[in-house]
Amino acid sequence: MCYETSLSKKLKSIEKYTGAVMRYPEVYEPWYHFSGFSHPNMFCIPMDEPDTILPMEWGLLAPWADDIMKFRKKYNTLNAKAETLLTSNMYKEAVRERRCLILADGFFEPHYEKMSGPATPYYCYLEDRKLFSFAGIYNTYDEGYWTVSLITREANDFFAEIHNKKKRMPLAVDRNFEGEWLDPDLNDKGIEEVLATSFMREPFKAHPVTRDLYKRGINTNTPEILEKVEENPNLFNE
Repeated sequence: MCYETSLSKKLKSIEKYTGAVMRYPEVYEPWYHFSGFSHPNMFCIPMDEPDTILPMEWGLLAPWADDIMKFRKKYNTLNAKAETLLTSNMYKEAVRERRCLILADGFFEPHYEKMSGPATPYYCYLEDRKLFSFAGIYNTYDEGYWTVSLITREANDFFAEIHNKKKRMPLAVDRNFEGEWLDPDLNDKGIEEVLATSFMREPFKAHPVTRDLYKRGINTNTPEILEKVEENPNLFNE
């Protein structure tokens, strides 16, 4: 699972990295911590407009969701599992017809020193906190209103040590596979191959951050939320 991300870069840096233009630049602002449960806008490149960045509300809405509040109470669609995308009634049409790249420069995963104890969030990022993208799927719920799910898969060895309870990770797409994920001619076999092989080749880094990240009523959209706190010396050394 992945319910917390960051996108703290300036708009010019994002457009330069992607070669795409933000359609609604007035709605963009850098964020150090997004919580999916507040259903913020994520900034995404859709397969039918690969030169455009669109704001998409985190948490895919099904076309048949008449009441948004009731739908969100019943279904958690922040993440979509790669293993069941092509068979899920919720996601199978979107993964075939509406794939996207979700822009980010980091994300947070929970680590448990004791499985029965509280989680410590770990901030995960590339060298120099470079921009990258997650694989996503989206729906157009209404004109100018897009919603998106972030795809997750079984964790690799590095993320299995961090996200040591669920042992999953978001599908951060290697740059060489971004165009393939957006290819409108990708068939089911191709989708399965990209899901299985496209994870970022560049190594991620990670460090623990304050548990305040999980507290309500605290402003977590600050640079300080990304600062390293005292870590478990045994993690990655066991």
